[in-house]
Amino acid sequence: MFSLPKIEKITRDATVVHLFLMFGYKTFSLYFPLFLVVRGLSLPEVGYSYLLIYLPLSLFAPIAGHLNHRINPAVLSGLGILGYAVYALGMILIIPQTDLGIFAFYSWQVLLGISASLFFVSIRSILMGYPLENSDRSFCWFYSAPFYADAVAPIVGAFFIWQFGFVGVFALSLIIHLSTSVFCFIKLRKPAKPLVDDGFSLEDSKNNYKKIFPSLKRKTVLPVLLISFSVLLLAGFYRAFFVLFLKDQLAWSQELILIFISVFSVLLLPLSLLLIKHLEKANSGRNVFQGGLVAGFFSVILGLAAPFLSFLSVLFINLARSAGSLISNSGRSGLISRNFRTEPEEASAIDTIFSPLGVAVGAFVSGLIIGFSGYQSLFILGGIFVILVCLSAKMGFAKP
Repeated sequence: MFSLPKIEKITRDATVVHLFLMFGYKTFSLYFPLFLVVRGLSLPEVGYSYLLIYLPLSLFAPIAGHLNHRINPAVLSGLGILGYAVYALGMILIIPQTDLGIFAFYSWQVLLGISASLFFVSIRSILMGYPLENSDRSFCWFYSAPFYADAVAPIVGAFFIWQFGFVGVFALSLIIHLSTSVFCFIKLRKPAKPLVDDGFSLEDSKNNYKKIFPSLKRKTVLPVLLISFSVLLLAGFYRAFFVLFLKDQLAWSQELILIFISVFSVLLLPLSLLLIKHLEKANSGRNVFQGGLVAGFFSVILGLAAPFLSFLSVLFINLARSAGSLISNSGRSGLISRNFRTEPEEASAIDTIFSPLGVAVGAFVSGLIIGFSGYQSLFILGGIFVILVCLSAKMGFAKP
């Protein structure tokens, strides 16, 4: 008989906060590429817009990591969520047809990146600083939260867009994020309190990084990080262009895209529970390697089979690719968490740098090459690259 994987209270609370944050964001974010195209942005500019979100997320991470020594991480997480609310308000107020509006639009993407950095570094600090029973399992729960949000948020978002336009859906997002910020502070303030050290200085933070960076070069760590980063690059390709691939290459309507995203997310729920059980049994390095191979292989399949794809085949391929990415991301965070448990703030900053930087570079690179590669070649090249990195890294791979 199937039973739910174990979840600790701290993991449950962090996952619920992540779920609500993503629910508010995904009411509009899955339509964001379409929104950008409607606003007149070219395909390369779509990729650049994602760069403006994910690059500041990565660059601000060390600052957020230091702040976590001085301020309760639950407070900082709540402030990050408030940033999402301010972003939603900005999207309502901005008039993009003017030069000032265009500048404000791009500035708001940077604000969103900084807010996300504050949230993700702080919430990871809480998890990494807690004596977790199984780090890979806990982070798989945490990383699966966006998929739970995907099951409902796009439907709710589509309703508000059809009834009230994008102003309506941004207003809904604003309300959800304000509520989530309060919930985060109430639930996570006490377990996060022991991480605060009023006497901690910038020099102390610098020394912690000096202890961590040499360890990142070990054969048990570096190959894992290289594989994970390649998977994140591929995720950037899909974040920027998968929805547009469905619309332009496969000629799907907005209604069919909505149905696809909803069905995909519902099916990913039980799949993620099975993946959590799998992560309990294997070590982090093996999880990252296997997840990378799966993600790369099915990206190649998607590109090669594009002319013959049906709804069900796209669904199966994307489920498999997403499962591989989830396994890879969870394994990376689990590995970092276990190796650097005494420096959770710096470890969470490094982990947060990896995730958005990979997606940002992937979105930027895909924006540069999409004009002459097309969607099919983009996904094929991305998948081949991940597979080659996995096989190359395996040469120097040692069991953690």
